[in-house]
Amino acid sequence: MFSLPAVATCCIFAASLLPASLQAQQDPQELMRQISRQVIETARTDPAIAQGDRQRIAQLVSRVILPHVDTRRMTALAVGRHWQQATPQQQDRLSREFRDLLVHVYSGAIAQVRDKELVFLPMRGDPATGETEVRSQVVQRGGAEPIELNYRLARGQDGWKIYDLSVVGVWLVQSYRDSFSREIARSGIDGLIAALAQKNERLAGAAGTSGN
Repeated sequence: MFSLPAVATCCIFAASLLPASLQAQQDPQELMRQISRQVIETARTDPAIAQGDRQRIAQLVSRVILPHVDTRRMTALAVGRHWQQATPQQQDRLSREFRDLLVHVYSGAIAQVRDKELVFLPMRGDPATGETEVRSQVVQRGGAEPIELNYRLARGQDGWKIYDLSVVGVWLVQSYRDSFSREIARSGIDGLIAALAQKNERLAGAAGTSGN
């Protein structure tokens, strides 16, 4: 259950090494362009990442990627209508567990982008409204078909943040919403929290083994 979706292979383009003050000044497409360049370069040059050190990659993800993803909004969207039924404590726990799950999702993909490039397409929506969709394609070597990769971003006080992304039309939030809804129907909000915690524990154990 909660297997990492195909979108994980491209999630690391959502990383950021830019300060929040610079984010707030940029348009979202230029922000994503600069982010992707820096993340790809890191994946290409960091020896530990190249060797597949999952613990090292997870530390990188936690430090430079997730601060630029609106994980609480993403969690609420993934939980859907059940979010309002959760207590504040349950919402906090869901957000923490979902954040940890995203660390593992990103960590599982970050070493796979060293030979890929990103080409940006015209955005959908007007950034002046505070929300937009940045569209791009992942270009692979060997003549393979480009992979469609799009991001939904919203502007807040600390700049633009990603709250959803898709690969070939499959949105990350929707892919989780279906499985989360099934788990809640079986065992409630607490059951979903427990299932996410168990999943994260297994993934953390696998990362520790691979990092040895």
